[in-house]
Amino acid sequence: MKIGAVFPQTEIGNDPAVIRDWCQTAEGLGYSHILVYDHVIGAVHEGREPKLWGPYTEKTPFHEPFVLLGWMAAFTTNVELVTGVIILPQRQTVLVAKQVAELDILSGGRVRLGIGTGWNYVEYDALNEEFKNRGRRQEEQVEVLRKLWSEPVMDYTGKWHRVERAGLLPLPGRQIPIWFGGFNDAAYQRAARIGDGFIFGAAVTGAIEAIPRIRGWVSEAGRDPKAFGIEVMENFQAGPEKWAENTAALGALDVDYISMRSMNSGLTAAEHIAALRTYREALGK
Repeated sequence: MKIGAVFPQTEIGNDPAVIRDWCQTAEGLGYSHILVYDHVIGAVHEGREPKLWGPYTEKTPFHEPFVLLGWMAAFTTNVELVTGVIILPQRQTVLVAKQVAELDILSGGRVRLGIGTGWNYVEYDALNEEFKNRGRRQEEQVEVLRKLWSEPVMDYTGKWHRVERAGLLPLPGRQIPIWFGGFNDAAYQRAARIGDGFIFGAAVTGAIEAIPRIRGWVSEAGRDPKAFGIEVMENFQAGPEKWAENTAALGALDVDYISMRSMNSGLTAAEHIAALRTYREALGK
């Protein structure tokens, strides 16, 4: 089981030197990957109908994932670069294909694309994309991404996409893994049918309950559950005793990745860097 780290978007600040220090500390300590969350804009929650239920508002800072990961790729060498998750249906599919292919090429094949559908309809509206059909559109988007990464010239007509005898150059030279994220059975089942893995962003206990079900759906789809990846978040606030307990439980379930999440713990940038060391030392890694 590999140990990664969630980039503490909301509290790391804007100093490039500090961000670089956090990333290089993570790689130097042997973290397998850096996982970056995504939001393009934040929205005021008050006075909305329907209500916005998500945790982030107009006061929550987010660095743009593809620009950030491209910059990280320049001063890291081995750490995997993961989106966890890009809100794919609010973005243009072909442009995402181009951005991810370029990031994978320039990083030496270190990208894992985590995708989700999100919760913020205001963000969708601002980006001129439809919120209500986002789940169904996401499935077609995955098909288009994979074709663009593998076919020099493609001719594709779908319900939401038309690519007429066109293709990307340069190509990434591989099928970049696409993992799904989400919080309900619809997301689990979609991932089981067409995804390479699933990123559980909520509590460890919820993931432990859901992992056997999602693997069952992978089998029902005629796919090999052993080839389907699983990643689970571990909150830094839980403390060493809980970290050890959760690591043992997730190891027993053959989980592929745990990502330590210190984000939203009320820490300073320096404390987030220190948290990387504390967690690794506690696990004896």
